Amino acid sequence: MKLLVERREQIEDDWIRLSFRHSLRPHLPAWTPGAHVDLRLEDGIIRQYSLTSDPDDLSLYSIIVKREKKGRGGSNWVHDNLTIGREVRVTKPRNQFQISTERSLLIAGGIGVTPLMSMARSLSESNLLDAFHFCTKKPVPTVEKDLKRWCGSALHTYISNDPTSEKLNLPALIRSISQDMHIVCCGPDRLMSQVRDLTGGWDPKKLHFEVFNNSATEDHEAQPFEVTVLSTGETLLVPADKSILDVLNKAGYVVPSSCRQGICGTCECEFSSGEVIHLDSLLQPADRKDRLLPCVSRAKGSVTIDV
Repeated sequence: MKLLVERREQIEDDWIRLSFRHSLRPHLPAWTPGAHVDLRLEDGIIRQYSLTSDPDDLSLYSIIVKREKKGRGGSNWVHDNLTIGREVRVTKPRNQFQISTERSLLIAGGIGVTPLMSMARSLSESNLLDAFHFCTKKPVPTVEKDLKRWCGSALHTYISNDPTSEKLNLPALIRSISQDMHIVCCGPDRLMSQVRDLTGGWDPKKLHFEVFNNSATEDHEAQPFEVTVLSTGETLLVPADKSILDVLNKAGYVVPSSCRQGICGTCECEFSSGEVIHLDSLLQPADRKDRLLPCVSRAKGSVTIDV
């Protein structure tokens, strides 16, 4: 879809809120809390951003974008170019971070608050929100105001750069809640790793994580292997410095992709044989039995995939 930037709000020095509207259609495709859209920027750049507006108001989509000065360039482009009236391609919403229909505890760090904002609103309206714990380096008054309106006393904010602010004691928090509770977490790797460690004995179905950056590939020493395409029988060599996705695209196979980090799931496909090395941050253990993400997944020796 081609959408127009209708509103642009400077939330903080490096945070902006953008609202998009279709120039002709009064209503945009429906979405559910936790969903994101892809923005197709210039030079083939595609970035995912969580929807933070009201799912019941389909007249517009809103996102919040933090400028990541040391990032891959997408957020800088958005900050510098998406002004009011600018047209941008936006995909239909997708949701791989579905909200629980049971009582839930939300934990967010920094810009990781964005996918949890619509969840907080929905859970509060359904009386299913136990608490929302939001950790941030500095105050983000606009975001906090929205969350306070939806969550009331269930919102707890921790500001690390404020010596007078209370600090989140994650071990004590996890010990204090029942394992029947759902935990939804998004934020820096350190925060999510700590939550994972503290909930090691929990039912995995009660734990939900949204990952912005995949660090799993950083420590993996890649080796070459072969990939066979089930539909054609063609076998291709995947060098150590290339992904399955790279090799398939070069060979003429059309595989949709977006993040290329094993986060968004756009390129997900099935495999029928082979020992796969899963380096994504998305697939659940049950899914990994027959599915992989060719942008980051690798294999020992060979793998047969269906694309």
